[in-house]
Amino acid sequence: MPVETDYKHMDIDDVLKVLETSMDGLSSEEARKRLEEYGPNEIPEKKVNPIIKFLSYFWGPIPWMIEIAAVLSAVVQHWADFWIIITLLALNGVVGFWEEHKAENVIEFLKQKMALKARVLRDGKWSIIPARELVPGDIIRLRMGDIIPADVKLIEGDYLTVDESALTGESLPVTKKVGDIAFSGSLVKKGEMTAVVTGTGLNTYFGKTVQLVESAETVSSFQKMVIKVGDYLIIISLILVSIVFLVAIHRHESLLEALRFSLVLTVAAIPAAMPAVLSITMAIGALNLAKRQAIVTKLVSIEELAGVDVLCSDKTGTLTKNELTVGDPVPFNGYTKQDVVLYAALASREEDNDPIDLAILRAVDGFNLGGLIRRFKQVHFTPFDPVIKRTEAEITNGENFRVAKGAPQVILDICDVPEEVRKKATETVDELAGDGYRALGVARTRNGRWEFVGIIPLFDPPRDDAPKAIKQVRRLGVNVKMVTGDHIAIARHIAKILGLGTRIVSMSELLKAKRDSEVEKLVEEADGFSEVFPEHKFRIVDALQRRGHLVAMTGDGVNDAPALKKANCGIAVSGATDAARAAADVVLLQPGLSVIAHAIQEARRIFQRMESYVIYRITETIRVLFFITFAILVFNFYPITAVMIVLLALFNDAPILAIAYDNVVTPQKPVKWNMYKVLLLSTLLGFVGVISSFILFYIAERVLLLSRPEIQSFIFLKLAVAGHLTIFVTRARGHLWERPYPSPLLLWSAIITKVLATLVVVYGIFVTPIGWKLAGLIWAYALVWMLVIDEAKVMVLKRMEGL
Repeated sequence: MPVETDYKHMDIDDVLKVLETSMDGLSSEEARKRLEEYGPNEIPEKKVNPIIKFLSYFWGPIPWMIEIAAVLSAVVQHWADFWIIITLLALNGVVGFWEEHKAENVIEFLKQKMALKARVLRDGKWSIIPARELVPGDIIRLRMGDIIPADVKLIEGDYLTVDESALTGESLPVTKKVGDIAFSGSLVKKGEMTAVVTGTGLNTYFGKTVQLVESAETVSSFQKMVIKVGDYLIIISLILVSIVFLVAIHRHESLLEALRFSLVLTVAAIPAAMPAVLSITMAIGALNLAKRQAIVTKLVSIEELAGVDVLCSDKTGTLTKNELTVGDPVPFNGYTKQDVVLYAALASREEDNDPIDLAILRAVDGFNLGGLIRRFKQVHFTPFDPVIKRTEAEITNGENFRVAKGAPQVILDICDVPEEVRKKATETVDELAGDGYRALGVARTRNGRWEFVGIIPLFDPPRDDAPKAIKQVRRLGVNVKMVTGDHIAIARHIAKILGLGTRIVSMSELLKAKRDSEVEKLVEEADGFSEVFPEHKFRIVDALQRRGHLVAMTGDGVNDAPALKKANCGIAVSGATDAARAAADVVLLQPGLSVIAHAIQEARRIFQRMESYVIYRITETIRVLFFITFAILVFNFYPITAVMIVLLALFNDAPILAIAYDNVVTPQKPVKWNMYKVLLLSTLLGFVGVISSFILFYIAERVLLLSRPEIQSFIFLKLAVAGHLTIFVTRARGHLWERPYPSPLLLWSAIITKVLATLVVVYGIFVTPIGWKLAGLIWAYALVWMLVIDEAKVMVLKRMEGL
C-alpha cells in the first residue's frame, strides 16, 4: 500500500479495503507480519558517529588550553611534560565519553519506561500494547487525555477535540468527526472515537510522537548554580594565574615557560570534570528512581523534588486503592435495586477501562443480571466528560431509550423530579458520604422524559500502606494535603482513617474567600480539599507558592496538566493519561504514596552528593591556587612543576566521578542551596589547606633541609594525598568517621590514585624521587590535617546551624 495514498478524501470502506483490514481489527499474526514490513512505529534517532563524538571532547576552551600547553612543552623540548599533558587530554576525553555514554543509556532506559501505550483491537479483543508496535490497519481507541500514537482515520464515534498546536502551530483545538484524519503527536482534549491507523513511524505527518523524556542536558536552576560556581572558580583562577604570569615576566623568566605553567595551572584549577560529575550523578539518581517505579521525565527536576515541602496528593489511587466496589443500591420511583444496577451497567462500556464502569459491570453478576443485560444493545455511547459530569448511552431491545449515570445532582437536574424526591436523594447522598461512600445517580428515559432510577454507592477503600506512607513523608518535613473531587463528608471520613487531620476545606468555601491573603491562609492551614475540579488545582498550587512553599502536585487527567506544570514538581500518578504524563516532572508506574516518599528521599541523596562535590571543588581550587600563587610571590619559588600540576589533575579528577555512587545520609528536611554556607565552608577549608601546605614547606626547607626539586616532589605528594582526602571531609555533615561510610567505589578509587601518586614520587617517575620515609611522613601529616580540617568543618556547621 503506497505511502502517498490520500486517505483524507477516501470513504471509510475504501480506506479499510486499501489497508486490508476491517472493523474487527487485525489478527496478531497479520500484525506481526506488518511490523516486520513497516518497522516499529517510531522515528529512528540520528546517532552521532562514536568516533566523531569522541573527537568532540578534544574541541573546546578547556581542551584548547591543554593542547596549547602540550605544544609549548614540545617547543621548549620538555618531552616528559608533553606526554603527561597528552595523557591528561586523552584521559579527559575517555572519561567524558564513557560517562556520557552511561548517562545516555540511562536516558534510553527511561524513554522505554515512558513509552506511549495504545488501545488496539486484535483477534477481536481490546488490549493495551506499546505504541511502537502499531501497524497500518490496526483499529485503535482514542480517548480524552491520549496523545495520538500514529496517523489515523476516524471511523466511529461522535467527535474528538484535538490540540494540534505542536504540529501546525494552531493555538485553538480543532474538532474532528467520523471520516477526518488525526495526526500522530496531537493531543485529545475531549471526546472518544475509534480509528484505523493509516501511517506509522516515518510515514506520519509530523514524523515523530511527542517526546516525553528530556535529555540530561536540560539546564535547571540547580545546574545554573553549579555553572555559577564554575564561573566563580574560573575568575579566581584567571586572576591568580595572571598575577603569576606577570610576576614571571617582571622577573625576566622565560616567556614560553611562564605561559606554559600558567596554562597548565589554569587547566588544573578549572573544574573540567564538573559537567561529567553533574550528568552522571543525575543519570544514576534517575536510574535509582526508576527502580523504585518513579520515572523522571526531566532529569533536572530531581532538584525540585528534593526541596518540596508540601505535597498535594490525589485521593484515588494514591491514598486509596482505586478498587471501587458497589454498595447496596438505593432505588427511587418504584424501581428495584436490580434496575439501578442494570441501567448503570447499560450506561457503561468495558473497553474504556474506566474504574467506575468496571466496578458497575463487575456488580452485574452479583445481582444475577448477566442473562438479562445481553438482551439489550448499546447503539451509541457518550463517554464521561468533566464538563457534563455524566455518561450517556442509547439502548435498544425492542424499544429505544437512553440511560445515564453520573454525579447525583447532575442526574437529578436532567430529570423531572418532585422536590421531596430531590430532598430525599440529597439526604441519601449525604448519609452515604458520611460513611465514606461516593454516590452515583442513575436515570433512564421513558416516553422521551428522564426518570430518576436511583443511587449506586461506591466505596474506594484506603490503601493499607497509606497511613504509614503519610507518616514517612511527614517525617521528611513534607506536609501532605489530600485533594479530591468527592463530597466533603467522604473526604473527612477518608482523612480520619488515614490520620491526615480533620481540617478539610471544600472548594465552595475557598471560592467564597474574597481576598488573596484569605485564600492563601485557608489553603496553607488545610489538611485537604474536597469537591475539587482539575482547574481548581492550579489555584491551590498558586496560593501555596505565594506563601513561599515548594509544591508537589499529583494528577492523572488531561485537565490536571496546567496544575502539574504550575507545581514545582508535577507528579503523574500510575495510570495517568498521556497528557498528564507529558506535563509532569515525575511519572509513577506504581500506585501509592510510598513511591513518592522514596522518590523524595532519593532526590535528597542526589542533592547531598552534588553539594559535597561543590564544596570539595571550591576547597581544592582555593587550596592549590592560593598556595602556588603566594609561594611564587613571597618566596620566588615554584612549589610544584607544570608536569606535577597535570598529574595532580589526573589523580584528583578521575576518581571524583565515583561520588555519584557514594553513600549519604538522607536529609530529614527539604533541601535547597545555601550559597552562604557553601562558600563560607569551602573557603575556610581551602585556607586551612593553604596554611598546612606552607607549614610543610617550612618543614621541608628548614628542618629536613631538602633541595628545591625534592621540596617540589614533597609538596606535590602532599597536595595529591591531602587533596583527595578532602572529599571524605566534605561528604559528611558530622565527623568523617561517622556513618554512613564512603561507598567502596569512592574509597578504593581514592586509595588507588593516592598509591599511584606515592609510587610516582618514591621512584621518581617524571619527578625527583624522595623515598619511602619522606612519603610516609607526608601520609601521616596529611591524615593528621584531615582530622584538623574535619574538626574545623564540624565547628563551622554547628555555629551556622545555631545562628
